[in-house]
Amino acid sequence: MNVYGDITPRTAGKAMPGFLMRALPYLVLEKYLDMKPLPSNSTKVAIFRRYEALAKALTPLVEGVTPVGKNVTYTDVQCTLQQYGDFVQLTDQIQDFHEDPVLQEFIGITAEQAAQTLETLRYNILKAGTNVFFANGTGRTDVNTALTLGMQRKVTRAFKRQNVGYITQQTSSTPNYGTTSVRASYIGLIHPDCENDVRALAGFKDAVDYGSKVPVDSFEIGSVEDVRYIRSTIFESFADGGGAKGTMVSTSGVKADVYPILYLGAHCAASVPLKGKNAITAPIVRNPGTISDSDKLGQRGHVGWKAYFGAVILNQLFMARYEVGATEL
Repeated sequence: MNVYGDITPRTAGKAMPGFLMRALPYLVLEKYLDMKPLPSNSTKVAIFRRYEALAKALTPLVEGVTPVGKNVTYTDVQCTLQQYGDFVQLTDQIQDFHEDPVLQEFIGITAEQAAQTLETLRYNILKAGTNVFFANGTGRTDVNTALTLGMQRKVTRAFKRQNVGYITQQTSSTPNYGTTSVRASYIGLIHPDCENDVRALAGFKDAVDYGSKVPVDSFEIGSVEDVRYIRSTIFESFADGGGAKGTMVSTSGVKADVYPILYLGAHCAASVPLKGKNAITAPIVRNPGTISDSDKLGQRGHVGWKAYFGAVILNQLFMARYEVGATEL
């Protein structure tokens, strides 16, 4: 529980809107997956349908004869939703005596917690994909080499062999659910430790040089050929997971930390967004002073959130995980 004395005094506080605006900067993965807003009074199982490509029609038509036609086939991928949430407590003395905008700040930090929680859950699901490449060797414990252009091209060539489409839209950066168009490309998701290696790739173009007409993600660092790279501290490494560190970043100084770079193509995965009418209940606020059986003097209040979450990989070959080291400066 946060009690009087934990916060530096400044100005009187009251609850203010803006929960989602504090959460939005932390939502990177949400922007590039297929999103299905949670409807009201619905089942906890979200179903994402993937239609399979039709076989080529290579037989010439016969005059006056109707062809047999094709049957459309599809695969339903189910995702069972789980509920997550948390809260922080505040006392009547915080509200009475502190000069900080306490309630407003508590709403802000719980918003950031909600976004980081759901983004980490998405990341954990995606990084468990089965389409894996290693910078060197045959497994994670061998890895001690940084990203190269050849590695990137190995992934994009595999994508193109599978006719994996570019990502052309992202979930809009507003509290409301919607999409906006972006420059067609594959998406590469990196930890900040890998940023210098990406910038060192031949042909790297900084995001600031795109031009004003090209939408840019707030965490996008730039592009190399047909991959746009976006960084986030959510995309954590496997500490000491690789081979002898050499010139790579290492937590212990012995083994190289292994960084999973996630490459995403269109329709590789899907999730429920932290947006829309029913996906999240927040901020949940109770001011101190509310009398109840559990708080007979009204001494306590709280600020919290709860949200439904689900994410699933739709096609393993439409995304890839490249496990690399990060060059130590």
